[in-house]
Amino acid sequence: MHYARLELDRAGERRADTAWIASLAERPGTRVVPLWRDQCLVRDGAPVITGAAGARALLDAATEPVFLGLDGDAAVLAADLSALPEDEALALAGADAVRDVRALVATIGVDEAGLLAYARGLTHWNRNQRFCGACGGAAESRDGGHLRVCRACGKLLFPRIEPAVIVLVEHAGAPRRCLLGRHAGAGPEAFSTLAGFVEIGESLEDAVRREVFEEAGAVVKDVAYQGSQAWPFPAGLMVGFRAQAVADTTAVDGQELVEARWFTAAELRTHIEAGHGYRPDSIGKLLIESWIAENTDENTDENDAGSTARGRARSPERSPAGR
Repeated sequence: MHYARLELDRAGERRADTAWIASLAERPGTRVVPLWRDQCLVRDGAPVITGAAGARALLDAATEPVFLGLDGDAAVLAADLSALPEDEALALAGADAVRDVRALVATIGVDEAGLLAYARGLTHWNRNQRFCGACGGAAESRDGGHLRVCRACGKLLFPRIEPAVIVLVEHAGAPRRCLLGRHAGAGPEAFSTLAGFVEIGESLEDAVRREVFEEAGAVVKDVAYQGSQAWPFPAGLMVGFRAQAVADTTAVDGQELVEARWFTAAELRTHIEAGHGYRPDSIGKLLIESWIAENTDENTDENDAGSTARGRARSPERSPAGR
């Protein structure tokens, strides 16, 4: 799954060592991920990740270099070139264009996508957390870009994570069906799992129940965790669930959701094969594909008098994913 299981040692115990952080630019094997205003710098369609030879120039031009982690003994850093005009950033990185990491996922590996998204999220936070929210004082970077400290009042500022839930709602009546929604602004056949941000004072399960009811008018029970995914666009954490609908009635809110539709596994598979798919890098893909796999036999055999439903065990695994 994209943006998950990034195999970098984040070296949290060493990040406060300013001398060690400063030495990384000169170490053999150091790699630098350059970004410009949340965009990847690419050459011939491939992301630019510079080796030790070009690291110093990129880091010197960066507003505040960020330490991402260690790949074995080699350091991996991010250089935010947002203060430069686009043409200067391109020239310095040896790139010919800028592209969002989500537009590159079809042509790069899962590990590389995870690294680029991580770099994007952390540089975005550092660029936007310039001042203290308590006193308004200027904040300076510490711990390799994983902490900022207010110079006036000393308040510690850590990267903000925005948790969101994403849920596949199913109805157990025969044939089994799942509920997908079409969001405002989406195409006429662009259905996806329901998702929304967690509010202060509610659990993840409470957020699932609230979001499904608010958007689709459906009451759900048996909310079950399925997996999670980083979604640093700019700072999300997507937490995936399944939930059982009490009834198959719906009433869309008309604002976020303009249509809700129940699909059997066979109908959903046909819908996807017709080109009405889902984001390939979203955990919503996992939720949908696992549900189809578990229910395909039931929907295929529903008209066969001799068939019986087969119980299957579930497989675990500010715009929320999948929308």
